[in-house]
Amino acid sequence: MPEGRPHILVDADACPVKDEAVRVAERHGLVVTFVSNGGLRPSRDPMVRHVVVSKGADAADDWIVDNAAAGDIVVTADVPLAARVVELGATALSPAGRMFTTSSIGMAVAMRDLKQHLREAGEIAGFNPQFSAKDRSAFLSALDRAVRRAGHLPAPGHGRPE
Repeated sequence: MPEGRPHILVDADACPVKDEAVRVAERHGLVVTFVSNGGLRPSRDPMVRHVVVSKGADAADDWIVDNAAAGDIVVTADVPLAARVVELGATALSPAGRMFTTSSIGMAVAMRDLKQHLREAGEIAGFNPQFSAKDRSAFLSALDRAVRRAGHLPAPGHGRPE
């Protein structure tokens, strides 16, 4: 992994933005690691790594937390995992481009818990909105900003050659 540069870790099971994460990582010369319970096609690109963990409920989350460091970027839709990596000083980003920060993660956890309670009580349906092209675009922009912020990199075309 390039010294002093952020690493992108992706909670890859059911992640809809794997290709986008690779595109942003390639543009900035960063390593991206996909962590899953299996079923992902390996890449020949040495900057794209795959880690397959056991089928345990939180095995991928635990691996990510054990291997993430301050300044890294974790892509996940899992709010409890986001809370764990934010506590480490890493950036957590949802596939829809939502940045979880120390100031927003408490509310995100509370809303997740409330919605889970309402689903269990039968008050709301248990489905998520469909992932859209707008979500994908928001993710690309947010990941690019997060990478530049984490690595103190200029925007492409502004400063360092790409």
